[in-house]
Formats: sequence, structure tokens, C-alpha cells
Amino acid sequence: MERKATEAIILAILGIASLCVIIVFLFIIFQKKKNVLLLKQAEDKKQFEKEISESQVEIREQILRNISWELHDNIGQLLTLAKIQLQGVAENPDNVKEVNDNLTNILSEVRSLSKVINPDFITNINLGDAIQLEIDRFNRLNYIKSTLTIEGEHFDIDPKSEIVIFRILQEFFSNTVKHSRATELNVHLSYADTTISILAEDNGKGFDMTKIQQNGIGLNNMKKRGVLINAEISIESKVNEGTKLKIIYNQVQS
Repeated sequence: MERKATEAIILAILGIASLCVIIVFLFIIFQKKKNVLLLKQAEDKKQFEKEISESQVEIREQILRNISWELHDNIGQLLTLAKIQLQGVAENPDNVKEVNDNLTNILSEVRSLSKVINPDFITNINLGDAIQLEIDRFNRLNYIKSTLTIEGEHFDIDPKSEIVIFRILQEFFSNTVKHSRATELNVHLSYADTTISILAEDNGKGFDMTKIQQNGIGLNNMKKRGVLINAEISIESKVNEGTKLKIIYNQVQS
């Protein structure tokens, strides 16, 4: 009896010891997986912050380029016209009204530029207003006939996600104006529950999607940025049938 009791105790001790080893082993595996997950989360956060910083820099650079073009192509021409008009005032005093109207127009253009020169422009303006400023600029400078329609009740989204979305749109707009040979650009912004849907489309020359998928660096960049904010990004295009950019963003509820 004593021998059996001793064996039972030994077996129990061995069982407990084995169980402890298994628990320790599982704990070590859990900790390793946890550390890997934490490391990935830290890397993802670092990449996200890097992308936000790069997007902010790219937006500012694009804004500065836009200002440079506008100063040269628009305000520069208006000032030249004002100079010519002033030279003719001495001979024809009736031209004073034309000069006054032109100077008023110049002041209006300068005020429009001052809105985007403000350092807080990117962080303080909401997505709809930022898009509207771009659309207004295209129409004001006669770059391309543009429209923006907004549906649904506006709601605030994460500012960093807003920056990424605007940068994606800004890149699409730039490609449309520079390369598409489009005459029209239409943007539709829709708010529904916690989802923002954006459709931007032009009537330009379009491109062959089978070819662009192999070398579409710009498209790949848009999609990568979309992944960072959990947004769906897609582009549709056909030769001579224009290009469409679709963005679907779901606001994460806290």
C-alpha cells in the first residue's frame, strides 16, 4: 500500500511538473507572439506617422507650386493688364472704372491665395472645404471645368485620415489637369452614417488598365495610403473614356 501511495504521489508530482512546464512553454509562446504583435503595431504606427508627415509635406509642396503658377499665370497677367490700363487713363479717364474693377479682381485673387498660405490651412480645414478650394481654383484659372457635389450630413473624421484622403485626391487632380487632356472634372462627396464615399471622374483620354497595373506607381501609392487608413481605393479607366477614382472610408467608432 505504501509503495502504491508513494508511486501515486510521484506520478502526481510528475504530472504537476509536466503541467507547469507546459504552462511555462505556452506562456513563452504567448509572450513571443505578443511581442511580435506589439512590434508590428509599433512599426505600423511609425509607418503611419511617416506617411502622414510625407503627405503633409507633399500637400504643402503642391500648394506652393499652385501658388507659383497662380502668381505667374493669373495675378501676373492681371497686374500687367492693370499697368496697361493705367497708362491709358491719362488719355481716356473713363478707363478708371476698368482699372478699379481689375484691381478689385486682383485683391480677390490675393485673398484666395492667402487662405492656403496660412500654415494652419492643412490641419484646420475640413475635407469638403479643401476639395471645394481646389475645384474653385480650377474654375477660376480656367484649367478645367470642375464641379463638387456633397450629399448627406457632414461629420468630422480623424484629421490624419483626412490628410491622407486629400493627398490622394490632390494627386488625382494633378494627373487630370496635367496629363488627361480632360475638359471636365466632377467630384461627388457623400456622407452616410459613418462612411464617406468619394467619386472623382474626368472625361480625359484615359489609359489601358492592363498596362498601368504593371507600372502604375501613382496608383500603387494611392492604394498603399488607403491601406494605412483602412480606406478602399480603386481606379477605373478606359482609353478615350476618362478615369474614375473611388474612395470609401469608414470612420472607426471610439
